[in-house]
Amino acid sequence: MRTQPKLTFGKKIRAGIMALATTAVLATSIVGGDASADSSGLPDPGFEIVQGRTALLVTDPQNDFLSPDGVAWGVVGKNVEANGTVENIDRLFAAAKKAGMPVFISPHYYFPHDHGWKFEGALEALMHKIGMFDREGPLSTNGFEKSGADWLEQYKKYIKDGKTVVASPHKVFGPETNDLVLQMRKQGIDKVIIAGMSANLCAESHMRALVEEGFEVMVVPDATAAAQVPGYDGFAAAVTNFRMIASHVANTESAVAAINAAATH
Repeated sequence: MRTQPKLTFGKKIRAGIMALATTAVLATSIVGGDASADSSGLPDPGFEIVQGRTALLVTDPQNDFLSPDGVAWGVVGKNVEANGTVENIDRLFAAAKKAGMPVFISPHYYFPHDHGWKFEGALEALMHKIGMFDREGPLSTNGFEKSGADWLEQYKKYIKDGKTVVASPHKVFGPETNDLVLQMRKQGIDKVIIAGMSANLCAESHMRALVEEGFEVMVVPDATAAAQVPGYDGFAAAVTNFRMIASHVANTESAVAAINAAATH
């Protein structure tokens, strides 16, 4: 009687990936796009846009990240320009609004009491030091207009249309400290398209948290960007994790086409 050869742990993983890649990848796709596995052999489960259940989420569409006058531009600006991030976020906003897709904003604000924290991570410390996203207080909008915490000017027509849901501010990187999940659940949302800043911090943290909360997530990497400093590339780090965690990754062109296609059905 012949015995089956034993597979090493690494071989078992590779065999499992290849099996998934020949099934799950072909089973579903982003509406209006193509499902395909890349050279890694990782499966691409796909993402179907379903009206009434799918929302666009934009994290931190604020001046300090996206304006050349913003305090973080020195480390993110090159990547923002290379990706066409500002224009791509605008295209997603426009497509979602035209399609009647719910849009959510998860902003980042720091109030005076937040500067009393007794310990911080590396980038928290940096953001507090440079006054990023600072506001006068939670009950005041004095000085908000055109500040680093304000929306990029070209996005205001979308965000201030009376329909967009602006969640309470997140305080570190993810939505665990704000009411985003509650607001989405209350509107029956269980599928989320993520764009916004910054790729390896708030966008990635929102992706991880929403996946853990049972949402199906797609990320649009060229509608994000990240800090790039000597020895560290935040965008490259984020793209790897987007691909390994989200149900689907799509560029802006494909995402907009899918949103438009879903709206016609």
